[in-house]
Amino acid sequence: MALLRILALALLPLVAAAQSYPSKPVRMIIGFPAGGPADIFGRALAQGMASDFGQPVVVENISGVGGVLGVERGVKSAPDGYTVVFNSASPLVIAPYSLARLPYDIKKDIALITLAVRVPEVLAVHPSLPVAKFEDLIAYAKANPGKVNFGSAGAGSITHLAGELLKAEAKIDIVHVPYKGAAPAVTDLLGGQVQMGIFDVPVLLAHIRSGKLKALAITSAKRADALPDVPTTVERSYPNVTSDNWYGLIMPAAAPAQIQSRVHAAAMAALKSNAVIEQMAKVGGVASPTTPQEYAKFVEAEQEKWGRIVTAIGFKEQN
Repeated sequence: MALLRILALALLPLVAAAQSYPSKPVRMIIGFPAGGPADIFGRALAQGMASDFGQPVVVENISGVGGVLGVERGVKSAPDGYTVVFNSASPLVIAPYSLARLPYDIKKDIALITLAVRVPEVLAVHPSLPVAKFEDLIAYAKANPGKVNFGSAGAGSITHLAGELLKAEAKIDIVHVPYKGAAPAVTDLLGGQVQMGIFDVPVLLAHIRSGKLKALAITSAKRADALPDVPTTVERSYPNVTSDNWYGLIMPAAAPAQIQSRVHAAAMAALKSNAVIEQMAKVGGVASPTTPQEYAKFVEAEQEKWGRIVTAIGFKEQN
């Protein structure tokens, strides 16, 4: 009985903290630079959560290693609920297979709170490439092995692996050209230094609408609202060539369960609000709230999918 009383007394501060949470601003780490898609979506979520919390949610951009550094900083912070992380796919589903060493244990260090937003990707080509449709691209690549280059935001990124997935499924020989981020890759795509790329719809939308790039396919099961006339790879008989990008919310696994639940509730309120849904839709994102259990199953399926691709191409990055 004495031991039980001691344990109960020891837990009182944690219970009290959970009940009063949050009593000060919450920090949201975004693992990419300001101004990019991750930052735009993350700030929309932060603003929505702040309304529910009644406290500011302050964004801090910590970029590097495809979002891994931001996740590392976040999950190694004090597990008091005052640090959350807006994560991309890369640190959770690609880095475990592509990095020689991962600075956190996904199962032990990370609490998966919710999927936040899904972002369709579009396959686009430079107008100089003599193709008008997705089928034309496949035929051209088969007739000209090694002649089509595709740019990506970096080795091991979704934009890289999406190209490798197409390469494997269509049995074509296209050459990967990695860049240090989507911006320089798109610059060279616009200049014709690379002929094609698969990027988030928001990244290429203005260039497609202006005619500087040709959109051939949405690499998703459903068409993108922003490009309703562009068919999907599923429609073009390549059901396995899907590469939606996505972002979610995580926090240190050691945070009290009551606080994790409170963070989830705030995220749900934000992601179901018209303001956040509309804000994300403006830049091509689809708000996608889930339970932690649904998010865990989703991450597991994504790991299986992209892990196969990373293993098949033998990609390993030293860090």
